[in-house]
Amino acid sequence: MPRKILIADDHSAIRIGVKQICSNEFPTMQFGEAVNYSEVLQKLKQNDWDMLILDIDLPGRNGLDILKQIKAEKNKIPVLVFSFHSEEQIAFRAMKTGAAGYLSKDVADLELVRAINKIMDGKKYVSQSLAEKFLGMLDDNSTKEPHELLSDREYQTLLFIASGKTVSEIADFLCLSTPTISTYRARILAKMKMKNNAELTTYAISQKLV
Repeated sequence: MPRKILIADDHSAIRIGVKQICSNEFPTMQFGEAVNYSEVLQKLKQNDWDMLILDIDLPGRNGLDILKQIKAEKNKIPVLVFSFHSEEQIAFRAMKTGAAGYLSKDVADLELVRAINKIMDGKKYVSQSLAEKFLGMLDDNSTKEPHELLSDREYQTLLFIASGKTVSEIADFLCLSTPTISTYRARILAKMKMKNNAELTTYAISQKLV
């Protein structure tokens, strides 16, 4: 039977690019597409997919929320997380949440086929450089960076703030209220012991989070 992959990304160019790369290597593969949180969950229920390629920054809710939902529903579909964000932080959180692999969009043209083959074989996929970083992050004796103390939602909010988005823009993107985002912002400032968005942005840039 042909393998079936669901591609979840709100940018059509990314979805087209993924299909082109995959089609050259897997000519019989079938594809489905989703552009937001609700579409992903709907299509997962409508069809049996062999794999989900998931953008971490989908409108409505992020990829980590979808991973948690999949795990809660005991769906065993392997998930390859796709992101432009700093790979070690997003990847670490994604793998802890249940992802089968992480791939930076920057190297998708070189690594996508390899990642799919490995995951389809029932294995985990991360780049060699990322695997080495993981070893350091898993060291219980190492000192945690301030952003590592944040929850997944707080961390995502930090990335948006550091990218220059306003509270209302973040709220619209995540389909949450502005008071909720303001609460996340306040928690971030408190946990990271910072005073304003400028300090958060400077920190995020220095840590190469954005």
